[in-house]
Amino acid sequence: MQKIDTHTHCFPDKLAARTLSTLAARANSQPHADGTFGCLLKDMKDAGLTGVLLLHIATKPSQMTNVNNFAAECQRENAFCFGSVYPTVPEALPELDRIKELGLHGVKLHPDYQDFYVNDSAVFPVYAKIAELGLPVVFHAGRDPLCPDDPHCTPEMLAEIAKRFPDLTIIAAHLGGMKMTDEVERCLIGLENVYLDTAFLTWWLPAERIAPLIRRHGVERVFFATDYPWSTVECEEAHLRKAGLTEEELRLVLGENAARFFGFPSR
Repeated sequence: MQKIDTHTHCFPDKLAARTLSTLAARANSQPHADGTFGCLLKDMKDAGLTGVLLLHIATKPSQMTNVNNFAAECQRENAFCFGSVYPTVPEALPELDRIKELGLHGVKLHPDYQDFYVNDSAVFPVYAKIAELGLPVVFHAGRDPLCPDDPHCTPEMLAEIAKRFPDLTIIAAHLGGMKMTDEVERCLIGLENVYLDTAFLTWWLPAERIAPLIRRHGVERVFFATDYPWSTVECEEAHLRKAGLTEEELRLVLGENAARFFGFPSR
């Protein structure tokens, strides 16, 4: 069975320890790895993954060039990368062109860490440019430990963007909205240009709520994900299997959907 993790993170070796320590303190959660690319590749192999998608985030305008250069360096045969822009600065638009030129496979935005609300009109030119370039965009969706009472990307906001930009391919992380599943079901489910990933569901979503939501949205538009290094393939796959998905549904979610969508090589 093809198995692809579509939501992972790593950092340059010299920054990984400090970055993970800061993030762990904010989230009150301990990572399962050291945050380096080398560790990710080893853990990927040990978990039997046939591919992995790395999501990189520019949390300051000054980071965009370095973040995207690092993403390009990490691209290997079975490791695909998304770049990032800080979407509220003018330099974001030319950097999106460079992301495309570098051969990166999409764009990651984290509204909480990048200090914007996903439906702010100031960011609309970035969405239009991403759609023009034919790149998908992953949003951290729902609540985040950084500002749990002020989510910057709610399912309702994201639905507004999906409808305003029908040519924009959106991947809503954390099954459409971390700790906001009722709103996901009310606002986001069924939108044709929206895909979902299953990142870190073990942390907050009971297994019995997963399968009905996935089926309502469309099994073919859901990608397996862990949010590595904050969770593991073993934990997240076991949680999905408890959800009651059929073997055919699991085959699609665990790997075939992502292989088809991103063009991962067959194994």
